[in-house]
Amino acid sequence: MTTSEIGILIAIIVYMVGVVGIGVYFAKKNSTTNDFYLGGRKLGPLVTAMSAEASDMSSWLLMGLPGVAYVTGVCDAFWTAAGLAVGTYVNWLIVAKRLRTYSDVCSAITIPDFFANRYRDPKMLKCVSAIIIIIFFVPYTASGFAACGKLFNSLFGVDYLTAMIISAIVIVAYTTLGGFLAASTSDFIQSIIMSIALVIVLSYGIISVGGFDGVVAHVGDLKGFLSITSTHDGATNAATPYSVLSIASTLAWGLGYFGMPHILLRFMAIEDTKKLKLSKRVASVWVVISMSVAVSIGIIGYAMSAEGVIPNLKDSETIIVQIAHVLSTHGIIFAIIAGVILAGILASTMSTSDSQLLAASSSVSENLLEGVLSLNLSSGVKIVVARGSVIIISIIAMFLASNPNSSVFQIVSFAWAGFGATFGPVMLFALFWKRSNKYGAISGMVAGGIMIFVWKFLVRPMGGVLGIYELLPAFIVASIFIVVVSLLTPAPEKEIVDEFESIKNY
Repeated sequence: MTTSEIGILIAIIVYMVGVVGIGVYFAKKNSTTNDFYLGGRKLGPLVTAMSAEASDMSSWLLMGLPGVAYVTGVCDAFWTAAGLAVGTYVNWLIVAKRLRTYSDVCSAITIPDFFANRYRDPKMLKCVSAIIIIIFFVPYTASGFAACGKLFNSLFGVDYLTAMIISAIVIVAYTTLGGFLAASTSDFIQSIIMSIALVIVLSYGIISVGGFDGVVAHVGDLKGFLSITSTHDGATNAATPYSVLSIASTLAWGLGYFGMPHILLRFMAIEDTKKLKLSKRVASVWVVISMSVAVSIGIIGYAMSAEGVIPNLKDSETIIVQIAHVLSTHGIIFAIIAGVILAGILASTMSTSDSQLLAASSSVSENLLEGVLSLNLSSGVKIVVARGSVIIISIIAMFLASNPNSSVFQIVSFAWAGFGATFGPVMLFALFWKRSNKYGAISGMVAGGIMIFVWKFLVRPMGGVLGIYELLPAFIVASIFIVVVSLLTPAPEKEIVDEFESIKNY
């Protein structure tokens, strides 16, 4: 093993031992499922903000987004990032405080719990929403495991499957032990590591090509590469116009935030709603800066390839891995720094996977077994079942991640659309429209979920104006179903309406 590989390995091992240590530390603090899944609603404002955004961004931030910018230029990545930035801010602005209050009033510790308790439908709504979480979170988690496998395979030549399984075991270990508090605390630390990684890569990349002038010299003549109204075609060096419809479709990524269980749970877990204002500011600023840097790294990475600093990439999603590898060849200190960068990729992956595992396992143990099947479990048994659910779901995700050619960006894109269309409209109407009812909520979830698959696999391949991101049409269809079905069915009971009105007084 070379000096650079030793330095990288030291940094990564220290990081992995650290996150497992966090899990061990918080293991004894989980006496109830409320502690395991929601941390007893005791999160501080900084941990709430940074753990929410770290669990949101995943490996997509350090692999998917730079990879898109490397291949097609600024446009696609820019509008995606813009949609996410706006979605982040609006979600914190209008959803966070109301969801924290409402979920406490109706005694909900999971998103399916909230929907079921809000509409007084303990069976069907809880069952449908729990199944949706499992359907979309298992492949989402698999994308994180796949990113870890790609990382170690490209770095050390380790067998992809072996690397992926070892990484998954580490994630499962601290999540199973420490639950929500461990996941949120580690996510907070991981967001810091991700930030450090982004800054180092950006700085080294600019220096290696001779500054900003060097970057422009290599990409300035590429048609459409630096434009926000057209994308670059590398095969022909042609610019493909980006239509208004395409911009609206890409901005629709922001709609996904309203339905992301692992983000919404952070809103439910903060200890004091008065601290949400600070959380909103921290989260919004971090998201804008981190995504801007990630897109810039994709542009700079192209210039580094043209300069010969890094090789031309067959897999554009490994761009930061390649930059870190080159940096590690400058001595042991730089190798350790490169290890920190690569730990940042691990951090971005783990911070999402742990939250997804918790959300998916809560759907099995809390919502399906106890809520739908009405199994009367003691607190101790609930914790065992919760941890067992994490392990079983992880095994399924590892099986799905066994293909080394899977695209992190594509998997995340599909799962993001799934949650955005099924839960997003229902969450907004549940919080802000008192006339909505359980029939509208169920029909909205089902219609949104079906439309995701229909548009993705049947309509979108037709291309043209129909080739838009499936989240936008599915979100609209789900919203229409909620409104129409709610108005065509009986109004909510007085008890439900009174509870809705009472939220204004908190």
